[in-house]
Amino acid sequence: MKILTYISTVIFAASAIMVSSCTEVLDLEPQDKLPVETVFSSPAGVKLYMANLYYQLPTEDFLFFNSGFNQNQGGPNNGGQTRAQSTDEAVHSEAGGLNNGPNGNGDNMNNYWISGYSLIRDVNLLIDAIPTLDIRDEDKERLNGEAAFVRAFAYFGIAIRYGGLPLIKQSQEYLGDAESLKVQRSTEKETFDYILSELDIAAANLPESWNGERRATKWVALALKSRAALHAASLAKFWHKAPLTGDAVDRGYVGMSANDADDYYRQCIEASAEIMDSGVFSLYQATPATPAEAAENYRRMFQDPNVALDEAIFIKGHTIPGDRRGHNYDIWFTPAQLANGWPHPGRMNPTLDLVDLYEDYSDPGKSAPIVTTTDGDINNYNGYDANKSYLRFDNPTDPFTNKDARLHATVVVPGSSMKGVEIVIQAGYILPDGTPRIRTGGSVEIDGVTYYNYGGPTPNDYSGFDGFGGNNTKTGFSFRKFMKDDPITPGWNQSTSDWMEFRYAEILLNYAEAVAESGLGDEARAAQALNDIRRRAGHTVEIPLTVANVMRERTVELAFENKRWWDLIRRRERHEIFEAQISHALLPVLDLRVSPAKYIFIRANVHNMNPRTFLVRDYYLAIPGVGASGVVQNPTG
Repeated sequence: MKILTYISTVIFAASAIMVSSCTEVLDLEPQDKLPVETVFSSPAGVKLYMANLYYQLPTEDFLFFNSGFNQNQGGPNNGGQTRAQSTDEAVHSEAGGLNNGPNGNGDNMNNYWISGYSLIRDVNLLIDAIPTLDIRDEDKERLNGEAAFVRAFAYFGIAIRYGGLPLIKQSQEYLGDAESLKVQRSTEKETFDYILSELDIAAANLPESWNGERRATKWVALALKSRAALHAASLAKFWHKAPLTGDAVDRGYVGMSANDADDYYRQCIEASAEIMDSGVFSLYQATPATPAEAAENYRRMFQDPNVALDEAIFIKGHTIPGDRRGHNYDIWFTPAQLANGWPHPGRMNPTLDLVDLYEDYSDPGKSAPIVTTTDGDINNYNGYDANKSYLRFDNPTDPFTNKDARLHATVVVPGSSMKGVEIVIQAGYILPDGTPRIRTGGSVEIDGVTYYNYGGPTPNDYSGFDGFGGNNTKTGFSFRKFMKDDPITPGWNQSTSDWMEFRYAEILLNYAEAVAESGLGDEARAAQALNDIRRRAGHTVEIPLTVANVMRERTVELAFENKRWWDLIRRRERHEIFEAQISHALLPVLDLRVSPAKYIFIRANVHNMNPRTFLVRDYYLAIPGVGASGVVQNPTG
């Protein structure tokens, strides 16, 4: 008897994956469990089963919160706490370590062992059933391709967290001996090799399109291969930066040789190049006339990826509000002034560290940190200093005027407009006698004019620095990417913007990084890929292909798409950056010492933020249940 004789189904979740052409599947009578024979007895049952598999994929999307995957209900275990807030991209408005968990890892968002193997079990059951289905051989091949893709995605989601894995390649049968079901870990290299081989099978068997259905295609399989091969290459190349010791290391369950890196880079290059050569995909609105147009194009693409089907390779749908099909990004992350009655906005606060990375069009090819003082010191985060000479600006938007268009499409900077409303982000003022009043409420009247510390008389009139309710940014920046144009609908799961899990820009960046790191592939083509992305952002000056240029471009292009965490992990940079790390803020302050009043800006540490440290051992999570399974545990010290 097979271990699993009943299949748990997620009928309503399926609608988040399947498009209208599959509505007959979604209309099936909901049941908590269906017998295997019932599910696989009809094409509709198979489609339903596939929808459930897609729902379980480890996509770190709008439903990926601090408590794990597909967790779109709010509450104390989530609180709008995301992957980005556990990196240097953003902090939570209630920053203080709240959203970071032990060692800055997040509470449960990294745990995927049990869920991942549950998905693998369900895939193996499908693979067993495919030969028995009364469908065309062509359809069986496609199902085998989908199964290989889903299984590879599941193993990838586990491997990037735990290293080498027990590879369960077929359904296990329980014959009264639990010991016979135990499988020891394969090496980390064997695990990634298996993932990539599964994706080769998927790419060979999947169609180039499903005529409108959101299912894995040949191109989706190659996109995952591009991502997975780059991850494996980085692990091999940079293992020496954070070496570990112990039984798991000695057996190769964690760690790879630098000699393996080039083969993985080659596989990344080849998978990426096949997508690039296909002619199917291109950058959305690749040649904007102005930076303003570039910003609008970039913003529109994430508000509704369906306008960018030339760039989107794989979309996860959230098109139906309510239940578990909508999401909560708009209610959690809209600036406080746009809350429309929702009591918990403003939770996503982009950091000054991220904003500083964006280039200035007048000086392309390098980051343009915000200069706030006449001496140009950008490394002082000690707050207001009366002895410093601060640059004065007429408008709070002035320091960002010539910044990369993607900044303005991703981040709400002080004084910018969103949904037709000027977003007021002000940390205080300097009184005429030089006394600073920063991060404190109140007002002052000078010559008959009332100046408010936070820029307005009531909490409805501003979006920054007031700590009451946790609704205001602590960094000086609010969040724009993914946010819809319409007024938010107060209530859970009302947002319906879709998520691009794979898009063409990532593939171009993967190709460029793999070439720059390995010296393999076509350097001129990699440089062109890098500069094509920049051209879409309004840049007109090309820059050379270097690892530093690629990684800066990757950070700003893919900001808040939950890639930054894994870039730091695979390149073994997280422990270097997160050693008593505190993110930084930019405080707009009204200077009342001059008339008319002008703005100064203060670079500072994020207020009341606990330092965050990432330990080398945390590159691999502890495997649960090793006492029962018998697998070798990861290094713990």
